[in-house]
Amino acid sequence: MRASETTDAEGDLPVESVRRQKTRERLIDAAYEVFAEHGVHAASVEQISERAGFTRGAFYSNFDSKEELFFALEARENQLRLDRLESGLQSITPSLIDDSGHYTEGSLEALIQAFLELQPDDRRWCLVQSEFRMLAMRDSAVAARYLEHQEGAGQQLAAWLDQAALLVHLRFTIPTPDVAHIVVALYESAIQTAVLMDPDGDEGSPRALAMRTLPAIVNALTESLDG
Repeated sequence: MRASETTDAEGDLPVESVRRQKTRERLIDAAYEVFAEHGVHAASVEQISERAGFTRGAFYSNFDSKEELFFALEARENQLRLDRLESGLQSITPSLIDDSGHYTEGSLEALIQAFLELQPDDRRWCLVQSEFRMLAMRDSAVAARYLEHQEGAGQQLAAWLDQAALLVHLRFTIPTPDVAHIVVALYESAIQTAVLMDPDGDEGSPRALAMRTLPAIVNALTESLDG
C-alpha cells in the first residue's frame, strides 16, 4: 500500500476501495428499483444514476453499461438465494432424519416444502429477470453472457440439490444440472402465474402452485440409495 493510502476501520481495505464498493452497491440497489418500475429496456443510465444520488460519470466509472450493471445485480441476487438455501438446509436437517440416521416417511415432500419456503418469492425480481431475458433473446452478445451466468447459477443450485438429496438417501436419475433447470423453470412459472392471477396477492401463492407438481416431478427423477 502506498503511504498516501488509508484503510477502513478494520484495516482490511483501502478507504477508496470501500467507498467504491458502497457506490457500486447503491447503483445496484437503484437499478433494481428503476428496472422494476420502468422495465430493463426503458430504464436509462440517467434514471439509475439519479436514483442512486450520483452522476453519469459515477455510473460509468463503475459499470461499462446498463447490461453490465444488470449482471452485477443478478450475481448478487443469485448468491443471496443460494446462501439462504445453504443456511436453511442446515436448519431443517434434524427434522428429516430419525434417530437411526435415516430419512423419515414424508421427508422428500418436507424437503421440497422447505426449499420453497426458503425462496424469497420476490415478484419484483421475477419481473426484472423476465424482462432482461427478453432483452438477451434479442441481442446475441448479451445472450452469450446471460447464458454463462445462468449456467453458473445452475451449477451451484445443482450442488445444493445433490446435498439435499443425500439427506433423504436419494439420488437423481438424470444429471443434476438438468434437475436444477426443471426446478427453477417450474418455480418461475409458478411466480409468473401468481403475478398474472393477482399482482398484489398472498406471497404464499407461488409456493402453493409449485407444490401441486414439484413433489411428483422430483419423486419421478430420484431413486433410493438404500436399495
